[in-house]
Amino acid sequence: MWSDFKAFIAKGNVMDLAVAVIIGGAFATIVKSLTDEIIMPIVGAIFGGADFSKYFVLLSVPEGYEGSMDDYAALKEAGAAMIGYGSFVTAVINFLILAFIIFLLVRYSKKAMSQFEAKEEDAAPAGPSEIDLLTEIRDELKKRG
Repeated sequence: MWSDFKAFIAKGNVMDLAVAVIIGGAFATIVKSLTDEIIMPIVGAIFGGADFSKYFVLLSVPEGYEGSMDDYAALKEAGAAMIGYGSFVTAVINFLILAFIIFLLVRYSKKAMSQFEAKEEDAAPAGPSEIDLLTEIRDELKKRG
């Protein structure tokens, strides 16, 4: 069983997938920062608010809560029931940016691979076909025999 597991892990696809997951996680952090720190403040300014994550619908407030009713973080920490549509919109924009960048990377990689394969085919010497080789062998055997 251990040797089967080692063979499975050693396959190129598994290692490639592991690298892709690690790089994807790191890249998602960069895209999240881009979304939270650059894009969403611009979107918030367009829609009249500096912090887009403050857009929410308050459903109920826990008993004994005496803080601000406009402070999303304090209400969330207190356990208030809310629909945080601003945070949801931020997550959707984050996803769309990440999906678009991955689309561009896959598109570029397919284009690069097809160009590489085309160059590889052009570089391959055009030798005799199998039929030609077999014909030569037959003719040579007839001469000897």
